[in-house]
Amino acid sequence: MRLGYDLTIEQSQKLVMTPELIQAIQILQFNTQELDTYVEEQLLINPILEIDGNHYEAKERAGDSDNEMDRSIDEKDYKKKDEEFDWAEHFKEREYDDISYKQWEYGSSGKEEYSFEQFVSSDITLTEHLMFQLQFVSMRKSCRMLAKYMIEGLDENGYLTQSVEEIAKQFSIIPDKVEEVLRILQGFEPTGVAARDLIECLKIQLHSQGNDSPVIDKIVENHLEDLAGNRLCAIAKAVNLSVKEVQEICDLIKSLEPKPGRQFGSAQETRYIVPDVTVEKVDGEYIITVNDSTAPRLNISSYYQKMLTQSDKESSISKFLTSRLNSALWLIKSIEQRRQTIYNVVSAVVKYQVDFFEQGQKHLKTLTLKQIADEVGIHESTVSRSINGKYMQSPRGVFEIKYFFTSGVSASSGEGIASESIKTFIKEIVDSEDPKTPYSDQAMVELLKERGIDISRRTVAKYRDEMHILSSSKRKRY
Repeated sequence: MRLGYDLTIEQSQKLVMTPELIQAIQILQFNTQELDTYVEEQLLINPILEIDGNHYEAKERAGDSDNEMDRSIDEKDYKKKDEEFDWAEHFKEREYDDISYKQWEYGSSGKEEYSFEQFVSSDITLTEHLMFQLQFVSMRKSCRMLAKYMIEGLDENGYLTQSVEEIAKQFSIIPDKVEEVLRILQGFEPTGVAARDLIECLKIQLHSQGNDSPVIDKIVENHLEDLAGNRLCAIAKAVNLSVKEVQEICDLIKSLEPKPGRQFGSAQETRYIVPDVTVEKVDGEYIITVNDSTAPRLNISSYYQKMLTQSDKESSISKFLTSRLNSALWLIKSIEQRRQTIYNVVSAVVKYQVDFFEQGQKHLKTLTLKQIADEVGIHESTVSRSINGKYMQSPRGVFEIKYFFTSGVSASSGEGIASESIKTFIKEIVDSEDPKTPYSDQAMVELLKERGIDISRRTVAKYRDEMHILSSSKRKRY
């Protein structure tokens, strides 16, 4: 065996993740809000980029070949960053003054128009609601301070998080004084607020309705778990009542609010969904529009174009501006490519799930990433990135695009039926059943088989649990 060093020439193929490719992948994965944030960051980093103040209306269909990027620069003029390209000479020859990524904006004037529909009123929080009621209560200053402290100590469900002893120790008073103020707060709206546990919350509501009785109190204190499990016979035996009477009491208890504070606004930030794609039916055809309205339209600064043409080609200024210009063009191209990819993927999804848009949820078909990838001619990972965290506004409502990619089973006709469609059938069966003799999971299997859906009892139980539908024993009424 001979050991040594040799120089050899060989050819090999490998994928190199350049910074530009990484940026393009990130941009594809961004939803509308994330893209807007990313573009704002790039505007701060790259001085070549600026926001175009003019309004341009985009093409109705995103598949048009003469997009803004193609009009601003020919493909033969665009070179890779590694190749040298004389941008200064290019500007002079073509009298170049605009490289932009135009996006849809409502209105035709230069001023932004706003309507009241774009704003929402701030929700009243539980703390604000209770503080408002507190100002109408006549009490000493020390008690008012204690009441404010207890109101601010309630959790988002309206329960008191500290014990009476802890509060008394905090204010150096006897627990009876805390109990006195607590009873005042428990008389506020919503009924049941400032309770220390679920049992106390329910008893406060029953007392305010005039429905408190020893029997009802006994059921609330000792048989809430039996009530949740619909074990009415055990409750009836314990309280010496008929099952029908226990059923009426349990219905009354179930009508109460276990979390009185949840009807009020939370102090946490409210997040809204901005659809990334809009699907509209026009003259019997579904038109897809990619929502780019929130991202600023990008433009190449004319000031830096002029500076580039006047600077020396070998100077550091020229080299810096050339690199920044290449970076700006790649960003504009990546955003346009993102829009085109999302459009192609959603077009394929709408074409495949047209029965869903026409006839409803029961006609949703099984769909995989591979099917769309083969249809569009891209990789499965690209499809996954293009639908990640993005929403579609359609005539049927707003859905996450991932909603249309679902597994399921094969029907007797040979076509795949999505799990969401099967859940819709299960819900219809439960809604139409006799409450006194509800369908078991096995009975649902037989009913679904009559509709051409062959699934196991375990799968029915799984889908039922996902829809938060109780088992037949817990749904039964006496």
